[in-house]
Amino acid sequence: MSQADELISSAQRTIRLEIEAVQQLLPRLNAGFVKACELILTSKGRVVVVGMGKSGHIGNKIAATLASTGTTAFFVHPAEASHGDMGMITRDDVVLALSNSGSTAEILTLLPLIKRLGITLISMTGNPDSPLAKAAEINLDARVAQEACPLNLAPTSSTTASLVLGDALAIALLEARGFTAEDFAFSHPGGALGRRLLLKVENVMHAGEELPRVVLGTLLRDALLEMTRKGLGMTAVVDDQGTLAGVFTDGDLRRALDRGIDVRNVEIDSVMTRHGKTARADMLAAEALKIMEDHKISALVVVDDEDRPTGALNMHDLLRAGVM
Repeated sequence: MSQADELISSAQRTIRLEIEAVQQLLPRLNAGFVKACELILTSKGRVVVVGMGKSGHIGNKIAATLASTGTTAFFVHPAEASHGDMGMITRDDVVLALSNSGSTAEILTLLPLIKRLGITLISMTGNPDSPLAKAAEINLDARVAQEACPLNLAPTSSTTASLVLGDALAIALLEARGFTAEDFAFSHPGGALGRRLLLKVENVMHAGEELPRVVLGTLLRDALLEMTRKGLGMTAVVDDQGTLAGVFTDGDLRRALDRGIDVRNVEIDSVMTRHGKTARADMLAAEALKIMEDHKISALVVVDDEDRPTGALNMHDLLRAGVM
């Protein structure tokens, strides 16, 4: 076997072992997991995650995931907790302690004070008979049959299992809280993600004098002049009450020309798309983008509660805003 084949074989073995480790978690999602969720949901404080070494790295990520999905959480290094950082933890908090062995000395040192303060303790261990697991109100079983490391020493399968179990906890709590995309956005205001989740249609649409609009009965040639002036490649068509009757786009123009329509004499009524797809000003811009993508259109009219046009936007507006 060549070195390349050996490298691929090793990688495949690692992935298979870690997949098996994750699959073994499924039957352990039982009443204990439900109780852990309930303890966190009813807590008046935060989730404080502690862990040493590789478990600490995983704990840090779990804390970050919890915090970004609606559960206030942060990580405290257990060794630092013994030297002052224990003051960061209050009686109302829930401590989530990670230790594969369940006997990490730095965490066990904290147990008497956690118990004395009456702080709720949830453990995540690879040994349900360990001192940490027995001291906790609930132990989340993250044990694995073997590490992916061929020496069965380096934390590999065990850290993957803990990470996945932490994600399962975070998402179960997210759904129980009814956490929305907009809630998520407030935890991620920066960069492309923040723009996709916080930017609303009203922030990017063209309104007022920038909104292309003609009334029913307008000659197509005059509607084209309105489209040219406003530069959006479309115009809204309204009735006598100002209600949206239709929309006319560059695509409609191409289809009209294919039919041999006389653009100088035909009225907009006979070539427009009746009503058309619309958006609302308070809708997320990302939602408007999905409407365009789902219906293969490049522009939307924005309407109010009475179906009157208040704005318009197109793909270029969303592209400039960084939504796509």
